[in-house]
Amino acid sequence: MKRRFILLLALGLLAGCQEAPELAKPAAITLTAEAAGHYCQMTVLEHEGPKAQIHLSGNPFPFWFTQVRDAIAFMHSPEEPKDIAAIYVNDMDVAANWKEPGFDNWIDAEAAWFVVESKQAGGMGAPETIPFGTEEGAKKFAAAQGGRVLRLHDIPTEYVLAPVELSSTPQLKQDAADEVVQ
Repeated sequence: MKRRFILLLALGLLAGCQEAPELAKPAAITLTAEAAGHYCQMTVLEHEGPKAQIHLSGNPFPFWFTQVRDAIAFMHSPEEPKDIAAIYVNDMDVAANWKEPGFDNWIDAEAAWFVVESKQAGGMGAPETIPFGTEEGAKKFAAAQGGRVLRLHDIPTEYVLAPVELSSTPQLKQDAADEVVQ
C-alpha cells in the first residue's frame, strides 16, 4: 500500500512538472507592396498613416491592416480568432511622415502609446488610433492634434467598433500631421 502511495505521489509530481511549452512571439514582417488589408483587401501601401500586422498562433503569414484602429477592432471583435500571438504597429515616433509611416519600424502594440480621438483621420478616412514608441511622442501629437493618450488595453472597445460616418471625419492637412510626426 505504501509503495502505491509513493508511486502515485511521484506520478503526480511528475505531471505537475510538465509545463506547456512557451511559444516564441513571431517577429514583425517587413511591409511589402503585396500586403493587402485584412478587411478591405486593398493594397496597404496605397493608404497613408500608420499600419498594423497581427500574427495568429500557427500561421506564418500576418493579417495586414491599413489602419491601426482596424487591428484593434479585430482584437476586440467577438467574431475574430482569439489566438493572437503578436500585434505590431508602426512607431510614428520614427516614421518619416504621415504619408510614409515605414516598412520596418514595427513595435509591439502592448509597448506602444496610442492617441485616440484626435483630429487626424487614418488612411481609410476613419478615426485613427495612432501609435508611438514613447509617451512623449504621443503627448506631443495629442497636444497639437487633440485626443487622449492611452495604452493598448485602455482603448475603449466602443471607439474601435463603433460605426463611423466617413463624411464627418475631419482630415487634417498632410503638412500639419507631418510636422507633428517628424
